Amino acid sequence: MLEEVERWLNARSWSAADRPVQHLLSAKHATGQSVSVVLPALDEEATVGDIVAVIRRELVLGVPLVDEIVVVDSGSSDRTAEVAAAAGARVVHRDAILPRIPAVPGKGEVLWRSLLVTGGDIVCFVDADLREFSADFVSGIVGPLLTDPDVHLVKAMYDRPLGAAPGQGGRVTELMARPLLNMHWPQLAGFVQPLGGEYAARRSLLERLPFPVGYGVELGMLVDALHLVGLDALAQVDVGVRVHRHQDGRALGRMAAAIYRTAQLRLARGHLVRPTLTQFERGADGFEPHTYAVDTEERPPMTEITEYATRRVA
Repeated sequence: MLEEVERWLNARSWSAADRPVQHLLSAKHATGQSVSVVLPALDEEATVGDIVAVIRRELVLGVPLVDEIVVVDSGSSDRTAEVAAAAGARVVHRDAILPRIPAVPGKGEVLWRSLLVTGGDIVCFVDADLREFSADFVSGIVGPLLTDPDVHLVKAMYDRPLGAAPGQGGRVTELMARPLLNMHWPQLAGFVQPLGGEYAARRSLLERLPFPVGYGVELGMLVDALHLVGLDALAQVDVGVRVHRHQDGRALGRMAAAIYRTAQLRLARGHLVRPTLTQFERGADGFEPHTYAVDTEERPPMTEITEYATRRVA
């Protein structure tokens, strides 16, 4: 590990317990910063309501740290929107945001559009499939942004069990993202969960970043933020254990392909060779190939969008 990264690990890695919520509230009042929490959601009626309810109870009504909770629904076929609204979130459909640009499927697409329907100086992203959710996932990662003006982006770090096996989750992280970062961006080798969906950042940073529309958004954002603001402006906070729904191997393969593509684009900014992934499934006549497109589109920095600039002026 680079000496710079070892120093960073000591200086920019914390625990949620290091900053009590009352201390964060004092910092929020002193600095006048507002906080938005965004949950990207697709068919998450089983979990989204509990997450929203915890945030609202503990960080809106209890200690008023969070100013708004926004669930961006990307086309759920279940009751995700109704459950989220009943729990106290403002629900916005992805397609209703910036309608002049047709939406494409993908998590990054939803996160990018969320900047247009939130107002916080600090934007905190939380995945909507978490179980046994703790408010530390929010207060922990917004804490350094409220208390340290030199920090611009904070990732959550946590244990990720796979069923009953501790520490075995995050398979795409270990097999794809971590090797890529260590080989090509060794300054980022200290991040425990580089692909984790729980992170917070200053709007002033997010609005200057391009957003890969799919699963590459977390890796792309981390790499681009490193180049834009430097390693010392990035941090991570231990929030305990992350319990969520795990995907099957084929879905993980498609996720890994999108992440590799995101890295490739940042390494070369050149021509993409065959942005598709073929996987195999046994059928009646043997193994059958199934080919999937790999996300190849990115959304530009939000500062380049006319509607966003107009909203800021207004």
